[in-house]
Amino acid sequence: MRKVLVLSICCLTAVAALVSAAALADGTKPIAAVETNAAALEVRADQHFAAGEWTLARPMYKKLADMVKNDPAKLGPVEERLRVCDKNIAKLAQASVTATPAVSVPAAPTSGEQRKVHPAPKDGQTVDIGIKELGNFDFDQEKGGNIPEDVKRLSGHPVRLRGFMIPMDQADNITKFALVPDLFSCCFGQPPQIQHMVVANCPQGKAVGYSPDEILVEGKLNVEEKKDDGYIISIFEVSVSSVKAAPR
Repeated sequence: MRKVLVLSICCLTAVAALVSAAALADGTKPIAAVETNAAALEVRADQHFAAGEWTLARPMYKKLADMVKNDPAKLGPVEERLRVCDKNIAKLAQASVTATPAVSVPAAPTSGEQRKVHPAPKDGQTVDIGIKELGNFDFDQEKGGNIPEDVKRLSGHPVRLRGFMIPMDQADNITKFALVPDLFSCCFGQPPQIQHMVVANCPQGKAVGYSPDEILVEGKLNVEEKKDDGYIISIFEVSVSSVKAAPR
């Protein structure tokens, strides 16, 4: 069921792996807004697809199909995911007719309820933090509005993050990429939760080459719910000042 998702993410990584290791360089290429929006929408749809949330993923894939209708190579995988969504939605509808009412069971405490509060950063301090540590809270990806106040106050401060790169635009001269804590799980159909993904934006005129290895990204953090057509697509962004190989 997740093979299509595996293919879409791993193909993106495989194409990008043909370029050089991460390093800031001149010569960024202009990016069409429609390509950027389609990439962001696909990430969001794939998250629902991987979680088995077919009714949420389907309208996103429908919109994505319209956006890439002139590109058969991209349209084919999207239509296949739409078929999977339709098939599973039909199964759920049939099951609901004969299902026995479920017994209500109290929910277990969420990880967010035991989370560690982030201390307020000092002026000029670069916050060295892990991606999962940064997003150590439960987030409602449908409704939003529940980013903790201690996380919001990190916005505007410089941060240093370790992670792996997933390009969101082109495979060469990359100007925008997602930084995730674990590339292995992404390639096996388990995309990170939205609070465990940081969108990295390179400065104008500077681009980076793809690296399959862990990298160290520095820059100014922005904590804000970003939406595309009503869907929350990110809550963490960083304006990149430095990208280099992470020390082993």
